[in-house]
Amino acid sequence: MKTEISVVLPEDCISKIISLTCAPDACNSSVVSRAFKSAADSDAVWENFLPSDYREIISGSASPSLLTSNLSKKDLYRRLWHNPIIINNGTMSFAIEKKSGKKCFMVGARGLNIAWGNDTLYWSWRSVPESRFSEVAYLKCVWWFDVKGKIDTKILSPKTTYVVYLVFKLREYAHSFGTRPVESGVYIEGMDNGERRNVLLDPLLSIRRGDDWMEIEMGEFFNENGDDGTLICSLFDFDRLRVKRGLHIEGIELRPKNGR
Repeated sequence: MKTEISVVLPEDCISKIISLTCAPDACNSSVVSRAFKSAADSDAVWENFLPSDYREIISGSASPSLLTSNLSKKDLYRRLWHNPIIINNGTMSFAIEKKSGKKCFMVGARGLNIAWGNDTLYWSWRSVPESRFSEVAYLKCVWWFDVKGKIDTKILSPKTTYVVYLVFKLREYAHSFGTRPVESGVYIEGMDNGERRNVLLDPLLSIRRGDDWMEIEMGEFFNENGDDGTLICSLFDFDRLRVKRGLHIEGIELRPKNGR
């Protein structure tokens, strides 16, 4: 027979204690007793788990009604980790990491600096149902491949190591990407340390995401206090002897490493 634990602490004290934990712990504590469930589900607790500037981000997004809806803070938290919202006039998306509540961003293809991206001889822009953005970039044919994403470190969560990913797809007639690596670099603008890694855009070496795209790691960056400047996420191949084609780019995504 199930026995409910007797609680003598006031609910606001329980809420304060739970708010010092994390979202998974709050969910687990809600099964302790009715009093714990009421405290663990309270807006006071889940407000603490959301990023401090979430109101500002949402108000400038394509979904400002989230702030005036009847969603509880717990439901808003779930909404933001499960369904990214579009910001920056459609060029970026924002979400939170499920366990930590730390901020995740994707710079969409329209927000990237793509060499010859506006030249229809080399690139085209397409609307695909599986993308969160209105358009993705499609590579027709280039020899000089150069794609850069930029993001201000001040909007990232502080004291956080971010992993940078290219989110992409390859068509069946893609050429060069599966046999020749491109180079990637992640560094602060004006402070390029020259560190590079080789990235092979091969489906067998990439991770298939739940949204029907693939991703591959480009590098890492530790965001101390958000005052470093502008983070550059670069992917390039300047070999003029090899044609490259058949690549769809949705964007470049930054997520906390291991959720922390």
